[in-house]
Amino acid sequence: MEIKHFTDLEVWKKARQLRKEIYRAVKLLPPEERTNLTSQMRRAAVSITANVAEGFGRYHYKENRQFCRQSRGSLYELQDHLITCVDQGYFSRQLFEALYEQSMAVARLQNGYIRSIGRQTTNDQ
Repeated sequence: MEIKHFTDLEVWKKARQLRKEIYRAVKLLPPEERTNLTSQMRRAAVSITANVAEGFGRYHYKENRQFCRQSRGSLYELQDHLITCVDQGYFSRQLFEALYEQSMAVARLQNGYIRSIGRQTTNDQ
């Protein structure tokens, strides 16, 4: 399939699904965490997809790759928040493992996409 829009990217699709799951999961947080941790987790999840989209819209491969690296950084931030949630007993081990595995699948796609952008950069020089 030809990639014409960022919504065609598998990495964006999987990150979108993770974002949806995070939005559902944060509803389980206790009231005292709803302003801080909920906000941080939502922002990190949104940043994952938004940076892939923004990078895709850039015309230079190096810029695209940089935005994808920022997306990956947001993913790792989200993973840390997930660990906090399970450590504090906010999420069950089962929910944590499901979300963490989903995040690792996104990370693998991000790494592959970043590598493919790097190959395009090399081929265009």
